[in-house]
Amino acid sequence: MASSSSAYQRPDMAASSTSLLPRTGYFATPSSSRGSSPAPSIAEKFSLAADPAEWGASALTMNIPEPDDYLHNPDPKRDRLNDGGGHIFTSRGLANLGCLFILVAGMLMLFAGYPIYSHFTSKHQSTQGAFNYGGANASGQVPKLPNDIGLIDIATPSSAYTKPSFADGQDWDLVFSDEFNVDGRTFYPGDDPYWEAVDLDYWQTNDVEWYDPKQATTKGGYLRLTIDTAEPINNHNMSYVSGMIQSWNKFCFTGGMIEVSVQLPGSSSKPGLWPAVWTMGNLGRAGYGASLDGMWPYTYDTCDVGTLPNQTYPGTQTPIAALENGDPDHDNVLSMLPGQRLSACTCPGESHPGPVHPNGTFVGRSAPEIDLFEALIDGNRGQVSQSLQLAPFNAEYAWQNTSSNLYIGDPTVTSLNAYVGGAFQQTASGLSFTNSNCYELEAGCFSTYGYEYSPGYAGYIKWIVNDTVSWGVQGAGFGSDGATEIGARPIPTEPMYIIANLGMSPNFAHGVDFTTLQYPATMLIDYVRVYQPRDQHNVGCDPPDHPTANYINAYPEAYTNVNLTLWGTPQYNQTQPKNSMLGGCS
Repeated sequence: MASSSSAYQRPDMAASSTSLLPRTGYFATPSSSRGSSPAPSIAEKFSLAADPAEWGASALTMNIPEPDDYLHNPDPKRDRLNDGGGHIFTSRGLANLGCLFILVAGMLMLFAGYPIYSHFTSKHQSTQGAFNYGGANASGQVPKLPNDIGLIDIATPSSAYTKPSFADGQDWDLVFSDEFNVDGRTFYPGDDPYWEAVDLDYWQTNDVEWYDPKQATTKGGYLRLTIDTAEPINNHNMSYVSGMIQSWNKFCFTGGMIEVSVQLPGSSSKPGLWPAVWTMGNLGRAGYGASLDGMWPYTYDTCDVGTLPNQTYPGTQTPIAALENGDPDHDNVLSMLPGQRLSACTCPGESHPGPVHPNGTFVGRSAPEIDLFEALIDGNRGQVSQSLQLAPFNAEYAWQNTSSNLYIGDPTVTSLNAYVGGAFQQTASGLSFTNSNCYELEAGCFSTYGYEYSPGYAGYIKWIVNDTVSWGVQGAGFGSDGATEIGARPIPTEPMYIIANLGMSPNFAHGVDFTTLQYPATMLIDYVRVYQPRDQHNVGCDPPDHPTANYINAYPEAYTNVNLTLWGTPQYNQTQPKNSMLGGCS
């Protein structure tokens, strides 16, 4: 664009570079003659040349002062006072540092100080007998249920807080109760602080049902264990499904009294169902074969032939009483047990939960069983078997049931069970008639069953039906046996946990056609209560004198994998601890 340079050098344009903005009339396109061409366009009127030098050099000169120069041009004279130095402890500096200090201190207190403070000042929750495996207690704490249940259920009436002993009449304290008053409780692993329903085939007794946790729940103030038919394709190829709950490794007790209030399932005249409530030593978990192998049903603390496989000396046929007059289903041998795994003969340094005797030998440990009841129908009349299962065995399974060792409350109601044992267990059992009205298909009333016991060689067991002693044994009845060369077997000293289940087995109901029973059938349990002498409270699954936790933790698969049937199976492949009776401890 041709233009005279004087058109860019108006005096007022030199004041500031901002004056370069176009103004009307400042930039005009020259014309050759008035009216010879049309008026300049907007683009022409406000265009700048491509060469900045044509805009007016003075507007771009750096030495021309402008009004805002003081903002970005230093002036040593003007700024000398401010540039003379200083310190950070100004009010603004202190405010900034103080704010940072507060933020850092707060974060340290939140993430370090408070956890440390709470660790030393908080009251730590008791495990209340809960240890390790068992799901709900993996952290070593007992969670709360919706009804705030503790060891003693808040729904337990105050009138049940004490109960007189059947042995000496002294009032004993309630140390555990569950009233099952909250509907909708479930017992899958981790659901409950004291109970867990198993998910397994109870093959040990040839049961025909699969135990599924969904068959155990609470409704109407009762624990409900229900057996029903099932499609085998949806039920592990089994035609029946039922429920079993256990307090294994969650709640245990040593010594005292346990009672349950129960409505039995089905009818008082139709055999086939096998309801039971029973207890077992915590070192064996019911249904988990590897944990029970060499543990059930021993109750033994002597180092002799009683700890050995088949109760015989290695390489011999002695003692002779162990090889005759035994189980007719096993060539009349007395025992087919593999030997006591954790015996008093265990060599030093071998795997054993302890403790040790003053002489340094291990205390014999095991998983004995005491049954509150197993219900059966005999001759169209209901009965309950209340028993102690034990090993090693007397010759011919004959314990010393003399008048000084045996008590029967009412002989018209209770009698000794003719079954005394077989190759895998010896039993001391009493049979008592039940109240025929207290069945699901009868009047539907409830009966109480239980036992009171004192552990040890001088101990006792008294079984209870409807608040009356049905029968009892003294520890002396299980003294040493010269024929089998075994020592005395104490009334169980292990911490005992509780099991309740409803099963069916041809082993227990011979010749019964299970398809003729009425399904579903349900056993109702109104409550479970445990009492102990006032100065002898002993609850928990890991008591100092009979620890179990470390041993269970050392062999978790034995207690959690139902497919491991034996301690030494190829799948698990554990070795038996060395026994000093089998070649010494070298």
